Amino acid sequence: MGGETARTFRNPGTATVEDFDRLDLRVGRIVSAEPFPEARRPAYRLQVDFGPGGVRRSSAQLPGTYPDPAALVGRLVVAVVNFPPRRVAGFVSEVLVLGALPADGRIPLLSVDEGASPGDPIG
Repeated sequence: MGGETARTFRNPGTATVEDFDRLDLRVGRIVSAEPFPEARRPAYRLQVDFGPGGVRRSSAQLPGTYPDPAALVGRLVVAVVNFPPRRVAGFVSEVLVLGALPADGRIPLLSVDEGASPGDPIG
């Protein structure tokens, strides 16, 4: 079946276009990434620039995929910006940066080609 792997899709039920429309997905540019030793699982504290939407913070479990946090700085990423903030080990995570979840446990970030700008909506 066209590129499917042995991993099965989870079945949370059918989503509608209205469900998708409730998510505010935006392009952001990572402006800083630093180790987050207080987190239970290895993570980084990110600051992500969303242009007119300002700079927001995120906790992301990325050290296994990106051992050098400096490699993340400058990357365009996709994030959900309208989830409520979450407190992670005393740090307020304001956005969810999106990545793939392969079976090996790495989390490759979803990225955007140059030409998109921080704050651009995803649709």
